[in-house]
Amino acid sequence: MSRINSGEPVILTGNSHKELAEKVATRLGLKLGAASVYHKTNRETMVDIADSVRGKDVYIIQTGTKDVNNNIMELLIMAYACKTSSARSIVGVIPYLPYSKQCKMRKRGCIVSKLVAKMMCRSGLTHVITMDLHQKEIQGFFDCPVDNLRASPFLLQYIQENIPNFKSAVIVAKDPASAKKATSYAERLRLGIAVIHGEQKDSESDLVDGRNSPPPGNSRQRITEVGVGMPPLTAKEKPPINVVGDVAGRIAIMVDDMVDDVNSFVAAAEALKERGAYRIYVLACHGLLSLDAPRLIEESCIDEVVVTNTVPHDMQKLQCHKIKTVDIAPLIAEAIRRIHNNESMSYLFANVTLED
Repeated sequence: MSRINSGEPVILTGNSHKELAEKVATRLGLKLGAASVYHKTNRETMVDIADSVRGKDVYIIQTGTKDVNNNIMELLIMAYACKTSSARSIVGVIPYLPYSKQCKMRKRGCIVSKLVAKMMCRSGLTHVITMDLHQKEIQGFFDCPVDNLRASPFLLQYIQENIPNFKSAVIVAKDPASAKKATSYAERLRLGIAVIHGEQKDSESDLVDGRNSPPPGNSRQRITEVGVGMPPLTAKEKPPINVVGDVAGRIAIMVDDMVDDVNSFVAAAEALKERGAYRIYVLACHGLLSLDAPRLIEESCIDEVVVTNTVPHDMQKLQCHKIKTVDIAPLIAEAIRRIHNNESMSYLFANVTLED
């Protein structure tokens, strides 16, 4: 890739994923900016930027990992340091946005992803580049432009080049919420789809939180009489796990935005195997692979888990040979180049549907 002409940008990175940052900088023909990010003995985050950023465009590459809270603080402090050093613009390149799964109100909590978005904007970020948000509506939480890139072209290419006889495969949504993504993949590969309905594990939204509890025994009579005649609430009961669609004698390819807790994927794979699928693949953008995910994958009937390198997972790959990685550094580098040169970003979304 040719060097950027309109004044070279400054590429900085924290401690979350230096390997990805180096790959992006190499694609751009640049060197990483000199910045030291470390922790004091009391675990406070310290940032020391050695290069001048005055009047320059700064790109901070920082993703979310298992050390998510430190990742966020490093990004915020680096952005604020650049802001107070008179940087012209500060773009946060956040391949996996931390707390993106907490984008809905649950029980008596809060929408944490909105809080994180507000903090990032207040710290000095003028633009955000991210990938495969858990919900695309999260973009509305930011007070700055957000480019939500898609890894699907890279994963589609992997299917076409690395899965033998993929024409006989079926795209599988492990739950109804993933049906739109599965449909998007199926349409571009011209394959059929199947949807898995029913779960063995209760979702977080179904947990009892006390909001439907009856009034205490010492309530006033006039208050308890208000509810007279109201129909009783019917408790949710998830049906047994079931596969809607034909997977017998075919390759099953499950698609999702992230692979974190793999219990649901393992349960779905077992259901697919029982119904005749002879090979099972799992494809996702973010490979968080928390807890004992590598062991569970290794012991399961899943044949391969394909994720991108938005999140570092080298240790997990050493524990499980079924985990494969797709490099998305070229996509991030091209996004940075286009933003820096004020070019259109539409090319990066040319083959991506809204449902993706």
